[in-house]
Amino acid sequence: MIETPVDLRSHEFETLLCEVSENILTISLNRPDRLNAFTAEMMNDLVAAIDAADADDDVRAIIITGTGRAFCAGADLSAGAGTFNYAIQGEDDDSPVRGDGSVDYAHPLVRDTGGVVSLRLFRCLKPVIGAINGPAVGVGATMLLPMDMRVASTTARIGYVFGRRGIVNEAASAWFLPRIVGTPQALEWCMTGRIFNADEAKAGGLVRSIHEPDALMEAARNLARECVTGMAPVSVALMRQMLWRMPSEPHPMAAHQLDTRLLFARGGSGDAAEGVSSFLEKRPAVFPDRVSMDMPAGFPWWSEPEFS
Repeated sequence: MIETPVDLRSHEFETLLCEVSENILTISLNRPDRLNAFTAEMMNDLVAAIDAADADDDVRAIIITGTGRAFCAGADLSAGAGTFNYAIQGEDDDSPVRGDGSVDYAHPLVRDTGGVVSLRLFRCLKPVIGAINGPAVGVGATMLLPMDMRVASTTARIGYVFGRRGIVNEAASAWFLPRIVGTPQALEWCMTGRIFNADEAKAGGLVRSIHEPDALMEAARNLARECVTGMAPVSVALMRQMLWRMPSEPHPMAAHQLDTRLLFARGGSGDAAEGVSSFLEKRPAVFPDRVSMDMPAGFPWWSEPEFS
């Protein structure tokens, strides 16, 4: 699935710091002087890091956080008033605006970069935990949504501020946010564009727990350890995709059909034999199957839509 992933232990990203320990990859957004403001380079780095994590069987969970006092302050606005004017970006011979004034919406300069990150996180085969260590605004708030669990510092401040910038919410958040917090809460946060604190985020269902700043990363690591310890990596990868994708199906029969096929495939696996044997023998399980090579026949069961 992944052709030439980078080596997470040696590759130096322009905008990220990566560390692998205890089967957990910690990705830190690393532009602290700009409050980790999001750029196209950060998009490319995040996609490359997730690609590498999916290909690395030693990585079984991922934590994403920020360096310095912010998680991510949103898009880098250093280009000024033209920041979001994609029509003026690129050379004249590489513009998304055709000679007749129509727009080529498949042009790479038109595509929402936050959405590229969200969709890559959505396809990820490892559990992803967001550790919100400070302000998370704009794309800093929407990139959190395809993560499976979110923990927040008492210093976290979150905002879906797009209407205050004259644009609309991005990063596929119109799909993710209502699924996580419900449509009424999503509408309120987006319609007001206000910045809210960790307590409101928890009350609204966006984060699972709140921690003092010096305890945040240990809380995230404890959660990641729970996803790693005693869990079969292939089963976790399959369940992540099942639980994200099945709520969009129109009838539970789709889930029943998929459950049946995956239970049949996994029931004859070395993991299933080890899971039962270790339980009966009262010992920790040592699961043999690997995400890189032992996903069941028929995976992926969906067709990935093309951007156009």
